[in-house]
Amino acid sequence: MHRNNSYTFDTRIRFSEVDHTRRLTIPGMINYFQDCSTFQSEKIGFGFEYLNERNQAWVLLSWQIVIERYPEFNEKIKIHTWATDFKGMLGGRNFCMEDEDGRAAVYANSLWMYMDMKKGRPVKPDIKEIEAYGIGQALEMEYASRKITLPESMKEFPVIPVKKYQIDTNEHVNNCQYVQMALELFTKDREARQIRTEYRKSAVYGDVILPKAAEEEERAVAELCGTDGKPYAVVEIQWA
Repeated sequence: MHRNNSYTFDTRIRFSEVDHTRRLTIPGMINYFQDCSTFQSEKIGFGFEYLNERNQAWVLLSWQIVIERYPEFNEKIKIHTWATDFKGMLGGRNFCMEDEDGRAAVYANSLWMYMDMKKGRPVKPDIKEIEAYGIGQALEMEYASRKITLPESMKEFPVIPVKKYQIDTNEHVNNCQYVQMALELFTKDREARQIRTEYRKSAVYGDVILPKAAEEEERAVAELCGTDGKPYAVVEIQWA
């Protein structure tokens, strides 16, 4: 399922990445995809050092992750990623996790915004960066809207203080951590087949997150808000 201009790395599922079923966790999937995109940036010369010098970063706006099956402990896999589109300050990116036979176990679409972190506003990436990433053919998948519809009523849950281990290199809560928070709110014996996330603003160390959630027949939705009532992130889980 991978395309031209893709970056690929080979690995195997580690014990530290699986749950009690000995299968890869959803945060584990997201971390593999994040790692793959950062590896590509480092390889083409537009990684952390380049971005830090310019106080710039690609900030994730949304995920759509489709799970065909959960890879298992010690299984060999390939992770692929490639840019699919650049429009102004936005960049689209696909991901795919394949088994040894080249079959897709997990694949994803994502949308990113290029930010001036010092000024706190979006900027256009340099043309040399766009040319270095290249553009590959988008996955043939059913693309969902970036906007997630909230249920009519949602239950409030205990507040979640932001921990130090949840902070990434941009001094924000890492996008995967919001998904982890949402997963803790829902039924443990149901299997997720699609994860969608919509990121609104960034939480930092010292913030407190107020979760609200609702579980429906085919999906569950969590809204992770700040003390001002505005969401940091919205997470939707579609059940198998």
